[in-house]
Amino acid sequence: MAKPDQDVRERLRQHFADLPPEDQAGAWNAMWQQNITPWDRGLPNPALIDTLTNLSGMLGRPFKDPDDPSKSPRRKKALVPGCGRGYDVLLLAAAGYNAYGLDTSTLAISSAQDLANEPDRDSKYAPAIPSEEGGGRGEAEFLEADFFKDAFLAHTDGGEFDIIYDYTFLCALPPALRPAWAKRMSDLLSPTGHLICLEFPLKKEPRLGGPPHGLTCELYEQLLKQPGTEVKYDSGGYVIVEEGGVGRADGALTRVARWKAERTHEVGKGGDYVSVWMHLR
Repeated sequence: MAKPDQDVRERLRQHFADLPPEDQAGAWNAMWQQNITPWDRGLPNPALIDTLTNLSGMLGRPFKDPDDPSKSPRRKKALVPGCGRGYDVLLLAAAGYNAYGLDTSTLAISSAQDLANEPDRDSKYAPAIPSEEGGGRGEAEFLEADFFKDAFLAHTDGGEFDIIYDYTFLCALPPALRPAWAKRMSDLLSPTGHLICLEFPLKKEPRLGGPPHGLTCELYEQLLKQPGTEVKYDSGGYVIVEEGGVGRADGALTRVARWKAERTHEVGKGGDYVSVWMHLR
């Protein structure tokens, strides 16, 4: 007998099964309306908390010292596409970044804004660096917007984000949009920025479809070393790594760290990996 969580995921898969890729973004709001939100775990992912802590040296402080000492430091910017209720956005803001969450669902954005205004936010998302030490909380803004279009950039002081975080966004996309995902990540990431991917669900066979669609380490590598270029799949849905490899294209991102997450949401335990990517220099 199927478990309740499996039943919900099957309803999710069937909801998107017959929708063309260009229509899927608008269909997520219906899932929120029906309370079919298996991706919503009620708190930030512990793997992101650990990443921000353990890689603080690599990521640097969440603001840049101004050229003019009389001016306040400029906070770095973070972007979370497919943010849902925005737990990870609030975490990044508490870490000191001006954090922006995107979602195509009206209900998701409304829920995220409500969460940001809850009276216990200060205790749940305390600033990682106190104001008196030059830190303090960054802004958290939630935008109903399409990640693949530029309209939202008018609200984020342009592109060039210092951190982009992807957890369930790539696995929610139909495979046809994966090359566009990689190209967009490359275009929006600042020259010294970090793309943080929580690779999920690596334990799911790609042939089973989705969302969430099963992903592999090799898929991330192929997509990000040739942003915008189609990848080839075998009959099981696994990406084909061509013998001899493919060279890196302009805008390629290179992986600078990868590890198995010691802490993550229950659904990903034992299978989630964190990978960190940067532009080639």
